[in-house]
Amino acid sequence: MSDLSLLVFLPALGALGLLVIPRSRNSALLQAALSVALLTFLQSLWILYRFDPNLGEMQLVERLAWIPAYGIDYFVGIDGLSLFLVLLTTFLGPITILASWTIRERIKEYLFFMLLLETGMLGALVALDLFLFYVYWEVMLVPMYFLIGVWGGPRRIYAAVKFVIYTMAGSLLMLVGIIFLATRNFQVTQRLTFDLLRIAHLHLPYDEQMWLFLAFALSFAIKVPLFPLHTWLPDAHVEAPTAGSVILAAILLKMGTYGFLRFAIPLFPEAALVAAPFIAALALTGIIYGAMVAMMQEDLKKLVAYSSVSHLGFVMLGLFTFNLQGIQGALYQMLNHGLSTGALFLIVGMIYERRHARMIDDFGGLWKQLPVFSSFFLVVTLSSIGLPGLNGFVGEFLILLGAFEVSPLWAAVAASGVVLGAIYMLWMFRRVVFGPLARPENQRLQDLNSREIFMLAPIVGLIFFMGIYPQPFLSRMKSSVRLVIQRVESQKLAVPLIRGEASDEEKAARGN
Repeated sequence: MSDLSLLVFLPALGALGLLVIPRSRNSALLQAALSVALLTFLQSLWILYRFDPNLGEMQLVERLAWIPAYGIDYFVGIDGLSLFLVLLTTFLGPITILASWTIRERIKEYLFFMLLLETGMLGALVALDLFLFYVYWEVMLVPMYFLIGVWGGPRRIYAAVKFVIYTMAGSLLMLVGIIFLATRNFQVTQRLTFDLLRIAHLHLPYDEQMWLFLAFALSFAIKVPLFPLHTWLPDAHVEAPTAGSVILAAILLKMGTYGFLRFAIPLFPEAALVAAPFIAALALTGIIYGAMVAMMQEDLKKLVAYSSVSHLGFVMLGLFTFNLQGIQGALYQMLNHGLSTGALFLIVGMIYERRHARMIDDFGGLWKQLPVFSSFFLVVTLSSIGLPGLNGFVGEFLILLGAFEVSPLWAAVAASGVVLGAIYMLWMFRRVVFGPLARPENQRLQDLNSREIFMLAPIVGLIFFMGIYPQPFLSRMKSSVRLVIQRVESQKLAVPLIRGEASDEEKAARGN
């Protein structure tokens, strides 16, 4: 088994191993799941060690015939676009298991689904066969449905069903697009294949590109979620258990933005160029809308959920600038959002376990009673609003730089979203942490224990490291991002003709 295959299937093998542990031994189940998650993270570090930052092409590739009659292979690989998303997934694996230490009901099934979900996410990030990607895309759906529907809040069934309906509606259109691409490749090459790298060489007519782009983009936009397809997200976040909210915010939402970067943009570059202004308009709307709605929330979890709509709008804007700064910034911001928003959900979960309340007005003056908790909360809040020296600043700065290169108006609107983000996050933090410790219930709260400190400390360490020294991350993304940009740049001359406009060369000729 190759390094990548071991990485993908190790959590699933661990999930199967849990089945032999008696249901009554909760401690053994938790320790086994944590061990598997840690081994998976160590395996991802080995992959990072083997990764060559100078290569933009796929590395550690493995291909095995799976269903040869239909041209379907088990085909996996990793490059600069997926490397750090894989590392983010495995890094948060042990942390989410530690966050699950307070689960008391059906712990065996809960941990089984957590590990199975990790396999689905890792598989989707390294799959290079379109059919294999679709399988992993759907595998992710099932465990999250059960995590929300069984271990969630009072409206968990509603939230779980809504999550599934939204996701599957887009996925089915993507499946139709995948089948069309395979058949189109067969017509051209007389070879039936779902190989992403082969299909990328197809020269599709513009009309076909546009329809296929729409099919893929709808599926990914729902997952992001891009405004106005975001309505499932607050329900899912609010009702999910703490670890489920962390995974949903940190990893699953990035599957949508990763899908745009890996599939929709490189496979259909002409359509992506034409759609860019419309996608950017939706992204900018999401940035402002998400910030304004977050500002009005009284529930801590809902506030963090709506902040994700705003932050993911930044990522989408960066992707559709089609320049190095914008796309690198978008990739970096995917990681930043995963760390800062994942940590915010952990923090909200920690205070909820103590107080069994999430309303902002239920708190106040917590710095005096919970100084360690409040210190972590402060760093993560400042990271979320993009304070210089912390990770969030680097991603937002690069995205604004890339957006300004395309349109100063895009950059101006996006920058106003940064200001709004600072307003609602700092206002929320002040109301929760400062002021008088007036409520008797809050005067009896205990500060963080060693398990909770161990969960937050690595995240905060990365927040500082990525904010001070981003070069190790950006250098490993650069070559792969350049290949995507070259793919799009090669189609730019055709786009004015598609829109019925004269190209720059034609305009110059007419002037002469």
